[in-house]
Amino acid sequence: MLRVGLTGSIAVGKSFVASVLTELGCHLLDADITAREVVAPGSPGLLAVAEAFGPSVINGEGGLDRARLGEIVFGDADKRALLNSILHPFIIAKQDEVLLGWEKDDPHGIGVVDAALMIESGGYQRFDKLIVVHCEPKIQIRRLMERNKLTRAAAEERIAAQMSQDEKKRFADFLIDTSNGFDETRKQTEEVYAALISIE
Repeated sequence: MLRVGLTGSIAVGKSFVASVLTELGCHLLDADITAREVVAPGSPGLLAVAEAFGPSVINGEGGLDRARLGEIVFGDADKRALLNSILHPFIIAKQDEVLLGWEKDDPHGIGVVDAALMIESGGYQRFDKLIVVHCEPKIQIRRLMERNKLTRAAAEERIAAQMSQDEKKRFADFLIDTSNGFDETRKQTEEVYAALISIE
């Protein structure tokens, strides 16, 4: 099975690209879903987070209190790094388990993992190919403002907190530019898929 990473900065159109790849027949795993699964009530991931950040991060139902954890790590780079160092091994192990299952069922298929922080975490190195989705910065800001109902300043702050698009593009085997709308993005995604299925 060909293992493909799909990444891109906030509000660049990565979800649309993921949906087209799924339509074309790729297996797709959303890393956000995996991240939620590894901190399910009673899970080793949740216990490890509670050990590091204290019992206040567990809510009354025994699940993760995301708002409380967010308050602790927001604005504290060291605590965010600690959280990531705890969760990434659990997330990667879960993703690998899913990929192995796909490989068994469809050895010649394409398995895609969609993750925003794949480059930052180093997780991209586990994949055969990496697709980076990007768009013009002014379009990214507009999309983020509209999607999350943010002011321009707040949108710019969120974007500035991430690795830049230009930096991410340096890691790519394939680039998909979503600046010119859905039809053009679909066309580029189909071209990337054609290239992926031609890889032995």
